Amino acid sequence: MKKTAYVGMSADIIHPGHLNIIKEASKVGDVVIGLLTDEAVASYKRLPYMSYEQRKIVIENIKGVTKVIPQTTLDYEANLRLVKPDFVVHGDDWKEGVQQKVRQKVIDVLSEWGGQLIDIPYTKGISSTQLNCSLKEIGTTPEIRLKRLRRLISVKPIVRILESHSGLTGLICENITISVDGKLEEFDGMWSSSLTDSTSKGKPDIEAVDLTTRLHSINDILECTTKPMIYDGDSGGKPEHFIYTVRTLERLGISAIIIEDKIGLKKNSLFETGVKQEQDTVEDFSYKISMGKKAQITDDFMIIARIESFICGKGLLDALFRAENYVKAGADGIMIHSKDQSGEDIRDFCQKFREKDKSTPIVVVPSTYNHITEDEFICWGANIVIYANHMLRSSYPAMVNVAKSILLNKRSFEADDLCMSINDILTLIPGTK
Repeated sequence: MKKTAYVGMSADIIHPGHLNIIKEASKVGDVVIGLLTDEAVASYKRLPYMSYEQRKIVIENIKGVTKVIPQTTLDYEANLRLVKPDFVVHGDDWKEGVQQKVRQKVIDVLSEWGGQLIDIPYTKGISSTQLNCSLKEIGTTPEIRLKRLRRLISVKPIVRILESHSGLTGLICENITISVDGKLEEFDGMWSSSLTDSTSKGKPDIEAVDLTTRLHSINDILECTTKPMIYDGDSGGKPEHFIYTVRTLERLGISAIIIEDKIGLKKNSLFETGVKQEQDTVEDFSYKISMGKKAQITDDFMIIARIESFICGKGLLDALFRAENYVKAGADGIMIHSKDQSGEDIRDFCQKFREKDKSTPIVVVPSTYNHITEDEFICWGANIVIYANHMLRSSYPAMVNVAKSILLNKRSFEADDLCMSINDILTLIPGTK
């Protein structure tokens, strides 16, 4: 009876290193590929460019592969006990880093039936990191970007979105990563905020900047990024106009629009001046949602309803009633908004909403209740957290301090420590040098 060799891989970007491992595995037995699902890959690094089904088709057609099965976690144990392979074949790069403990567990499990781990020397000259950077430089397509948000929601405990109002802030969202306990932490997408886009143009946040003007900033961001974008649509305007907004955003590859159930002249909900906010009727706002859903071409674009009940002082029951009706009208998600600093009203809404609706995504925007952690939001049932204005709010005081330093010292020397170097600027954007 021919022996079995198990190979676990994500196989998002197939390179000679992958082919070499499959070739070596085929020398010792029938090759069973444990293809990591999107959720398994996203648990420790970025979401794969290709979906699981797309990656599966590629792997199934590689010479030497006998069978492909899903591996739903980074941990091999469940699949090893299912397959009971004679060998596990893997590149020796997992002797260090985030997968070091995974490797040891593989050895321990294999020992139960006399299986053997074969470490294949790492293929020199091939770097997945470099390939990923090259892909980012190439860019993406509207279709791939559009689908990405739904994919992220389906595989991540919470999707982390950062405000972006320029190409530069888009690059920050695209490229900033940190490693925490061997796990890659990054932002999953961008928020095109009407507040920060208006402010960066020196305009008040009263819908004074129209869609056509905002598209200039959005295009700057889309040209240098690959991650999905959620668009702040304010009230969405008249239903007859909203359908064209939906079609425009969908065509550009933007993943979602959030519209709020308020009427009248737009006034920011976070004002501390007691500005009266007027809420739309459930019937009229539901009609606007349904009109937008009928207008879109794909099933991937999302219309998310933002509920202002807490802002308008109407309480939890009104918010829940509206959420239920907005979902019935076709809303793909619910954003619950509040300026209460405790976050208790947001928690109560999420928990009560989840009692009846287990699947509709919930969006939270912790601008005022920013002491609440992402882990807490996950426990409440939230799916997306938007850091809605922090890139603009952080840039303004930094620029003011530099300007003051120059005025004070009558030269720019003292401001150097507050600025990035000229060389860093030249290397920040590919192709500048």
